[in-house]
Amino acid sequence: MKEENGIYLFGIIRSEEKESFGPVTFDEEMTETYTLQFKEAAAVVAPVSKRIFTPNRKNLTAHQGVISGMMEREFDVVPVSFGNVFRSEEDVNALLENLHPELVKLFPEVHGKIEVGLKVTAKKEWLEELTSGNETLTAQKKRVDAKSKEAGYFDRMKLGEMAANLVKEKREEVETDIHSKLESEAVSAKSNEPSGEKMLLNGAYLIEKEKEETFDEAVNELHERWKDKVDFHYTGPWPAYNFINMKLKVEN
Repeated sequence: MKEENGIYLFGIIRSEEKESFGPVTFDEEMTETYTLQFKEAAAVVAPVSKRIFTPNRKNLTAHQGVISGMMEREFDVVPVSFGNVFRSEEDVNALLENLHPELVKLFPEVHGKIEVGLKVTAKKEWLEELTSGNETLTAQKKRVDAKSKEAGYFDRMKLGEMAANLVKEKREEVETDIHSKLESEAVSAKSNEPSGEKMLLNGAYLIEKEKEETFDEAVNELHERWKDKVDFHYTGPWPAYNFINMKLKVEN
């Protein structure tokens, strides 16, 4: 049976010239990147066998490597999430034509800008200190410990709610002190839903590339202030994933 081929889409850049970002390998299959043009919009693509792409570490790294190559060459990048495969070049060309009015507006918005991310996670020791220092929560824990598993069911539920409320308070504190400060330094900012019980902030920030050093300094200052209580996971630079909302749909 003949294997069906498709066109993998990495992202869209502003360029009227044919571009290449070198070879890329997915699942041991090496292929070459190139661009498909529509006016000043160029889709960065590669021919692949059409299949479901597994988001394993190697494949994700390969995808991000091509995106990084676009950024290193200082193109205005509209990124596309991992695993988007189209049936043909014609479909990608149709997509570019459909999206062109939106891209004309987007390119200036992302020009000279990068996205950085900051995840703030509470240290276990700090949470334990907060818990032990909360008289109401400590008293509730004693009630739970004094009862059998069955008899203490509702008390355990209440204890869980109290602990969740304590974390919520700290999230609001971090939102006010850390996120608001960084938001004032950014072109745009988003506070995404935290993942995990100990995460207090999952922030994304769109910043001017030329002001990256100033933003880094603001992050470092905040880390110095909070380092005994939380861990910072600061990432980037990325293209503006959190600040672009486009539907990759080919009109029939």
